[in-house]
Amino acid sequence: MSAKECGHHGKGHNKFRRRLLFGILFFILIVLITILLIWAILRPSKPRFILQDTTVYGFNASVPNFLTSSFQVTVSSRNPNDRIGIYYDRLDLYATYRNQQITPRTSLPPTYQGHKDVNVWSPFINGNMIPISPDFSTSLSSEQASGSVFLTIKIDGRVRWKVGAFVSGRYHLYVRCPAIITFGSKFNGVIVAQNAVKFQFVTRCSVSV
Repeated sequence: MSAKECGHHGKGHNKFRRRLLFGILFFILIVLITILLIWAILRPSKPRFILQDTTVYGFNASVPNFLTSSFQVTVSSRNPNDRIGIYYDRLDLYATYRNQQITPRTSLPPTYQGHKDVNVWSPFINGNMIPISPDFSTSLSSEQASGSVFLTIKIDGRVRWKVGAFVSGRYHLYVRCPAIITFGSKFNGVIVAQNAVKFQFVTRCSVSV
């Protein structure tokens, strides 16, 4: 075989590889465009969370710079989408005071939420002698003495969207639910057990994905 024929043969292989690569890239592009069009048509909406109530079993800030607390919270989530399901792969719930975490994270079980479905969780969250900053400790004692303490129940997690047979990658879910606990003469909870008080909120939470 002459050098001229070898060169022509090599050019043919290169041309075939370029066409194959172009075909693969074109196929991937078509798939991505199809997914984007389906996504745009369906317009997925983020889930809606509501803090329904908080039952306080203990709240002790008498030791300076430390807080001991025990809560049971009831949180509901609704999927507003008609054609999109939601996988909750991970959900961690905890309480904060002025953005400082005052309870360890409590993990909720992974679950799938169908179209228009509602899920309800009622986990316990407890914090035993959790250290808090001196400034926060002073303000916490002052707020408790005045009759109310403003807390935030937070949920951090990972979610996936399901459209037909397609399941998206994981997205970070942030949920923030305001909760006001009252004490003393301004008490407005319902006694449900010895040293346990339930506060009805039905407060809509902020959600970002």
